[in-house]
Amino acid sequence: MSVSRLIEEAISLFGTEAKLAAAAGVSQPSVNEAKRKGRVGPRLALGIDRATGGKISKSALRPDIWSQGDAA
Repeated sequence: MSVSRLIEEAISLFGTEAKLAAAAGVSQPSVNEAKRKGRVGPRLALGIDRATGGKISKSALRPDIWSQGDAA
């Protein structure tokens, strides 16, 4: 699944980009930019992982940094 699609799934869990951003500890524009570009920074990946309880994992968003079994 693409990073953009994973971010869209995370947004749908929270209802809006702003609510996801607040839960992940980032700004709404950073969520929107990541969705548009299909890239997330480490801070956003970790925030989404924590906000979704691992449903959207940091390793799925940034496999170059985290492998599937990495703990936060």
